[in-house]
Amino acid sequence: MKNNRQEQTRLCLGVVTLALLAFIGNVTSAGDKQTVTHRVTGLFSPDREDDLRLLLADKIPEVTLVSVDFESSEARFTYDADLLFNRPKPEQVVERFDNLLRSHSRGTFGIRSVCAIPKDQLKQIEIPIVGLDCKGCCLAVYETIYKIEGVEQAAVSFKDGRITARINPDRVDRAALEEALKKRGVTLGTP
Repeated sequence: MKNNRQEQTRLCLGVVTLALLAFIGNVTSAGDKQTVTHRVTGLFSPDREDDLRLLLADKIPEVTLVSVDFESSEARFTYDADLLFNRPKPEQVVERFDNLLRSHSRGTFGIRSVCAIPKDQLKQIEIPIVGLDCKGCCLAVYETIYKIEGVEQAAVSFKDGRITARINPDRVDRAALEEALKKRGVTLGTP
């Protein structure tokens, strides 16, 4: 009888402990920060990482930039989506983060979903550009290219005088990129 009562007490304590842990888990899950990877538009050169870090620290301190992979234009962020975006549905997070980042950066940074195409299926294209001499020029060239459907990553260097893009060759080609640049008034160099 005594063993039976001890077993019941242990069982009750176990159930109460599990219930308490579940309750604590639910309370903290709304306040938990997750580390999430997103593609970042506006990372057209390595020095833009510092610009992004300063922007977040100054304007959106609830978001921490953990790391940047410049080669893929992807960055890892830590934030609590529930608190930052008022309990969004999973499919709303990228859009809401994009809107937040664009509004605070005056459109120079944005967020996209991570590229679903394997890197080995992307084609790298380099286009020489004449007259790149500042971040503003680089941003204009970058935005011209990055907005084209099928461009998955782009980088611009005024030191090297070129834009480098990784594209989905099933959706876009070099000629389309060059045509978009010419329409924008960009002078192309010789390869």
